[in-house]
Amino acid sequence: MNNSVSNTVRLLWAGLRALLVLTLVTGVIYPLVVTGVAQALFHDKANGSEIKADGKVVGSSLIGQSYDLPLKKGQQTPDPDLAWFQGRPANGLGANSVNTQYKLLLSGATNLSADSKVLIQQVNEAKAAVVKDNSVPGYTVKASEVPADAVTSSGSGLDPDISPAYAELQVHRVAEKNNLSVAQVAKLVEDHTEGRTLGFIGEPRVNVLELNIALKGLVAKH
Repeated sequence: MNNSVSNTVRLLWAGLRALLVLTLVTGVIYPLVVTGVAQALFHDKANGSEIKADGKVVGSSLIGQSYDLPLKKGQQTPDPDLAWFQGRPANGLGANSVNTQYKLLLSGATNLSADSKVLIQQVNEAKAAVVKDNSVPGYTVKASEVPADAVTSSGSGLDPDISPAYAELQVHRVAEKNNLSVAQVAKLVEDHTEGRTLGFIGEPRVNVLELNIALKGLVAKH
């Protein structure tokens, strides 16, 4: 009987020591090492790829933002603020029906097939809006010039980038709205166009938030 109790106590003590050691290694030491390495080698990415302007965090380079006017009375969807470069449509974003205390930003695709009448209508309406919004005196946008990313949302609905073609299509409108020259705004787009990752992955792109921050700085100088 005494041997049985002694063996039980010994096993329990061994199990407790193993628990304490594993808790220390996996719950304290490992997270600290991983966090330290991440902060030392990948500081920007580890902190959410934050973008700062005027010393304040204004967003992340990984998440798109909307540039809209305040809602008018009776409106459910705000109008875009055409003084800024616009990102891709975000038709696929879901609604927060679980936690209604906070307005959560949810990721989601439309899940509409290529022959969906709803998708076709959305694309046609978006294309008409792009043509209308970006046609200014002396510059008319043709429907055939509207790139795909201007009228379709990404798989997540949160794409922070647009194609150089879509950015260039907006240059005349942004210049006109901000009393800038077309050359000045076109230079901004050129300066903020990133090539393919490692030279062969993905497509050339323009981060809309970074471009609009540069635009704000340019406007402030005039």
